[in-house]
Order: sequence, then C-alpha cells, then structure tokens
Amino acid sequence: MQSHGGLLPLGGPSSSLSFSRRLRSQLTLASFHASKASTRPRSLLLPVASAAFTVSDGELETRGFRVRRSSDDLDVAALNDVFARVGFPRRDPDRLRRALGHGSVVWVEEAKRGGGPGKPVAFARATGDGVFNAVVWDVVVEPSLQGMGLGRAVMERLVAELRHKGVSNIALYAEPRVVGFYRPLGFAADPDGIKGMVYSRKNQKKI
Repeated sequence: MQSHGGLLPLGGPSSSLSFSRRLRSQLTLASFHASKASTRPRSLLLPVASAAFTVSDGELETRGFRVRRSSDDLDVAALNDVFARVGFPRRDPDRLRRALGHGSVVWVEEAKRGGGPGKPVAFARATGDGVFNAVVWDVVVEPSLQGMGLGRAVMERLVAELRHKGVSNIALYAEPRVVGFYRPLGFAADPDGIKGMVYSRKNQKKI
C-alpha cells in the first residue's frame, strides 16, 4: 500500500501553489465520527493508557519497532527522506523542526540496540486549538514497511491522544486511494456534505 494519506505539506497550502491546485481534484475531507456526537468540548473521552490499540507498544517492540510521542529525538533529515520516498515534498529542515514543535506527534522508529534513537519509519502529526478542533497531517509509512500495520498504529495513538484532551472534531485531507484506510479508524468522507476548502491567491477576489 502507498503512503497513508496525501496530506497538506507542513505550513499549509501556501507553502506550495502547485500542490494547492491539485487539492481541488485529489483530496477528500474526512472527519472523525466523534465530531458528530456533540459540538461542545468533551472531557476525557478515551484514556490513552488504556486505549485498545490493534497492536500494543510491547508487541511492536518485539517486532523491532518503538513508538515515540515526542519530536525531541526525531531525525528530521531521515523524516524528510521518508517524505520524499512516498512522494511528499521535502521540507526546509529548520522550518520542519519548528513546525513539529506545535501540536501532537506520534511516530514509530526502528529500535536500535542499546536504546538509542532510531530512524522514523511511520509518522503522523496533528495541529489545532487543543480544545475543540484538530487536523491530521503528513501520515506516512516507509514504503518497504507498508502493510505491516504501522500506519494504523500511529493513527490510533494520535486519535487517542487528541480524544484524551477532549478534542471531538478531528479532520484530515486524504487522496481518494487511501480513504478506505481511514474509514475503519472512525473517519467519514465528506460528512453531512461538508467540503474542504483551500486558500488560493488565484481565486481571491479583489475588494
């Protein structure tokens, strides 16, 4: 399977005009089902520690992977390499590091002997207000390791973290070919007819 979700680059649509043009025909808005239950902020929805993940952290470790929930030891150059291999644009390393300091990050690394930081093989992040809304970005899996459940692993943990904070409206943009990956995770395409819109200078009317 290809990368899980052709999502917007870090920095949003203004970072790539050509990418913005492609969004109108390629991307579908998907929203997490929890957003339908209530428009009010929720309290603790799903404790992260007791969340029922398809594959536990311990099981992943027995397979040679380790789950990380902070970008502190994330190798930005290695992440950029994964982005490039799945067809995402490479990002300026300094701007990428700054962007990763905002919001929630979940990634999987290849565990190294001795416990040192390994290279990222799966990644997902979300930004938002930390209370009501969040948007998921840049869900990727190393091509040679796709089909092993690593994409589902990072997404399950990212959604659980957001719900733990009380965030009930979780959205993402996905290429049509990967919409089926997100549905079992609780996302619905174009819920209630809602369409995603992307700012474009070309379409801006002069006032």
